[in-house]
Amino acid sequence: MRISADTYLPFPPSLVYATFRDRLVEVVAMMPNIERFKLVSRQQDDDRVSLICEWQGSGEIPAIARMVLSETMLLWTEFTTWDQSTLTTEWRIQTHAFPEAVICSGINRFLVDNGGTRIENRGELTIDPLHLKGIPSIFTGMVARTVEDLLGKRIGPNLLRMAEGVQRYLEQHPQG
Repeated sequence: MRISADTYLPFPPSLVYATFRDRLVEVVAMMPNIERFKLVSRQQDDDRVSLICEWQGSGEIPAIARMVLSETMLLWTEFTTWDQSTLTTEWRIQTHAFPEAVICSGINRFLVDNGGTRIENRGELTIDPLHLKGIPSIFTGMVARTVEDLLGKRIGPNLLRMAEGVQRYLEQHPQG
C-alpha cells in the first residue's frame, strides 16, 4: 500500500524542517490521537540527525482484527534520519505487534512552495502474511489485509496532524 500525504505550511522550509526535527516532543503533545511519545535517542553527525522514537496511538481496532490483535498494534518505534543538506527525512516504522511481518518506510521532503513549505510524505506499507506468527494459516491473508488497512488509514492522517501541530507551534513560537 502506498502512503502519500502532502500539506502546505506558510513558513520557510528550513524553519518547518527544524521544528519537525527539534521540537517533536512539543508538537506531539498537541496531537490528540497520541497517548504516549518518548524520544529514545538522538545522534547528530554533521548535517544528519538520527532519531529513535517510541509512539503509542489511540483508537479502535476493528472487531475482525481484535480476534488476533491487541492494543500493541497501536505501539510502534520510528527510526528517522534527517538530512539538513537536502531537507529530507527518511523514516522506518517498526510495529510492536508482528514486527517481522510489517514493513513500513518512506521519505519526507520539505520543498519551497509559494513562499512557504510543501511537505511531501511518501512511503510504502506491506504486511507479509507468511510472517504473522501465532495466527492460523487460514486467517493470515485476511489479518494481513485488515492490519494493512488499519495502519494505512492511520499513517497518512497522522502525517497531516503532525504538520498541523507544527503549524500551531510556529504560530505560537514564530522563531521556532
